[in-house]
Amino acid sequence: MTTIPDTELLKHASRARDKVVLITGAAGGIGKEAALLFAKHGAHVVIGDIDEKGVQTTVKLLNEYKHKDHIGVRCDVTNWDDQVAMFEAAFTKWGHIDVVIPNAGISEAGNLGTLVVQNGRPLPPNLKTADINLTGVLYTVHLGIPYLQRNAEKGALRSIILLGSMASWQATAGGPLYSATKHSMLGLMRALHVDLRPHGIRVGIIHPWFAETNIITPEWKDYLTGIPLTPVSRVAAAIVYASTDPDTRTAGYVWMLPDDQPLLRIGREQLTEGVYRLINDKLRERIKTSQGQLGKAKL
Repeated sequence: MTTIPDTELLKHASRARDKVVLITGAAGGIGKEAALLFAKHGAHVVIGDIDEKGVQTTVKLLNEYKHKDHIGVRCDVTNWDDQVAMFEAAFTKWGHIDVVIPNAGISEAGNLGTLVVQNGRPLPPNLKTADINLTGVLYTVHLGIPYLQRNAEKGALRSIILLGSMASWQATAGGPLYSATKHSMLGLMRALHVDLRPHGIRVGIIHPWFAETNIITPEWKDYLTGIPLTPVSRVAAAIVYASTDPDTRTAGYVWMLPDDQPLLRIGREQLTEGVYRLINDKLRERIKTSQGQLGKAKL
């Protein structure tokens, strides 16, 4: 585990200059702050959000920085066609996409385990939280990988940074769907790293403590009274750091922001006993083989 002070979070931000950064859920909150930070350091930014008015407001702010050609589109991340249109808009304009941040997410929207009965039959649960926090992210990642792969320049900045939560690690009372989706983000990142490392695509996940966003309900704000929240600006800076860190050894790492403390970088965890050792050995061999095939393809 490595501690990274706030003064270091933008150390590699210059790598984002003239790169194309795509962020979902960026009409406000963490996504908006990250978009502004990338733009401040010279990136072209494309944002998508279901809040059309918020998108327009954010784009106006983005245009105050060096590049004045940022893109903002209305995007429901649960709508496949909306996401395709967002990626196509970015690629058509700039010819490359370099950083993908599936940030869109909501808090607990349903009430798992509480049945609603209509005409004597139970209705299905409200899975909106899973639709946005999981399916929407999978859509973004599914599109992001081939777009990032089009940028085949050796050593190029190519990153996918997911948004987890302390709920990825800690049980959250009253939020089973939210916890399930955030646990899934951690598993998704770990699996993506194995598949994308040979292609030079960097993946990571940010786990902020409760941040000062609208995702925190009034009830939770009351519950957290007296407990420091993580400023959105620090979460955004952590996203920039995780995206632009040139050290390939930190790909697939976890980045945690526990309350108001410095960013923590945690290495890849592995189970190494028994059958897990055999699995790890096979994965290492697969990565070596993939890297060899990629090297031959470039010759």
